[in-house]
Amino acid sequence: MSSHPDLSVDIVSALRRKAAEHPDRLFAAFEGEPLAFGELDRLSDAFAAHLRAEGVGPGDRVAVMLRNSIEAIAVFFGLAKAGAAWVPVNPQQRGPGLAYLIDHCRPSLVVVEAELGGVVRECGADSDPRLLLRGPEVAGGLAEALAAPRTFDEPAPAPAPADTLALMYTSGTTGPPKGVVVTHRMLRIAAEGALVASDGGDGSVYFLWEPLYHVGGAQVLLLPLLRDVRLALVSRFSASRFWRQAREAGATHIHYLGGILQMLLAQDPAQTDRAHGVRVAWGGGCAAGTFEAVRERFGVEIRECYGMTEGSSIATATDGNRAGSIGRALPWFTVTVRDGEDRALPPGERGEIVIESELPGAIFAEYYRNPDATANALRGGALHTGDLGSLDADGELTFHGRLTESLRCRGENVSAWEVEHVVVSHPDVEEAAVIGVAAAVGEQDIKLFAKPRKGASIGPAELSEWLEPRLARYQRPRYIAVVDSFERTPSQRIRKHLLSAATDDIWDRERRRGRSGRIEA
Repeated sequence: MSSHPDLSVDIVSALRRKAAEHPDRLFAAFEGEPLAFGELDRLSDAFAAHLRAEGVGPGDRVAVMLRNSIEAIAVFFGLAKAGAAWVPVNPQQRGPGLAYLIDHCRPSLVVVEAELGGVVRECGADSDPRLLLRGPEVAGGLAEALAAPRTFDEPAPAPAPADTLALMYTSGTTGPPKGVVVTHRMLRIAAEGALVASDGGDGSVYFLWEPLYHVGGAQVLLLPLLRDVRLALVSRFSASRFWRQAREAGATHIHYLGGILQMLLAQDPAQTDRAHGVRVAWGGGCAAGTFEAVRERFGVEIRECYGMTEGSSIATATDGNRAGSIGRALPWFTVTVRDGEDRALPPGERGEIVIESELPGAIFAEYYRNPDATANALRGGALHTGDLGSLDADGELTFHGRLTESLRCRGENVSAWEVEHVVVSHPDVEEAAVIGVAAAVGEQDIKLFAKPRKGASIGPAELSEWLEPRLARYQRPRYIAVVDSFERTPSQRIRKHLLSAATDDIWDRERRRGRSGRIEA
């Protein structure tokens, strides 16, 4: 294996070459609807030409709030051709969280599902970008833009490897989300990493349920450009239909995050559990206890990987033979574990996971409009992840949790600060604290502690209902406790580590039971 991937062909040129050489070959199928390379080239050309006609130029930002679809794929490649920055936005975003993203990146255009247009207009953003709506009956919408018989043949060269391809917002730990500046080269490296991590190659069929606004979904979009690979996409994850969908798609590879594998194991055993062609399940968050259970029941190889958007998505990967490990560093990365003084620790000791690379562009250059966060993450050219890990004598990395207050819920990174910021905007709430607690399935559930203002009273059910339109679904606390006070540090910070992680006899949104929710912290 070469120590560096071949990065000689850019994304746009790779698509044009595939479309010219194999116009009828399948790039992907979405819910069974085929998308050939030639059609994808045509659709993305039409969208790139539409952007130019609307005055969107290289470097401009375009927010995209779409669910998985053929149109969403065409929009991504159209933006790449036009040199505009793709800003993927979770369609579940609402209220202040959505307003922050829009005001921070200041998009020239927002491409959004028609039924979510009002959500964007009413989120409270100071800026007022134009909207391009996706819907079958929308006049002047995305469908018309993609159907226009226009080519995009500007004399300007294709975007350079160091040009911005995307701003991908990742949850902060003590502040608002940070926009990772992802270059064309970074996503290309991420795709190469995905091929290594998944042991993929010519003839592979990747079954993809993950939303494209994740780097885990975006990187897979490039795989058919790099190898003779086909994608099979569905609109959402369904545990009950998963193996049937994978079988019908002819999938050889499936992706998982967090609790996905546990959800599959929770389904009733069936004779069809191995009636599929899937060879590899790859992703992150497979607990050691789940590793063997999945291999034995479904007959697939588990390949765990680890990384961050800031480091071209994937930094380490396993060979499928060791439960509990998140693997060794990919050939173009160096991974160390360091103490608080930034000194490398010996095997077995826990410290912060730090990623470095000699491959230009493999590690991000900046967070958009956030120099302080950039300086904190990038020190001496190394990416300090904020994650806790340890290395063994063979260079195998083990993950031990997050050093920060970022939570992982429903496959999403959740900023505790962001949730707390919304909670305290309630007129009767003085202070709030959020922690992650153990979930029956998946990574974590969110537990909220809310302190009412003096003289005010609020119940957990009432607060949960108030939060519903203001937070994305994955950000909504499952457990809510109303407290009279918080224990504090000398600098008056809440001592979050003293907050109870117990979930019994407390208000539970999913069961709508529990006492009043008022407790002493």
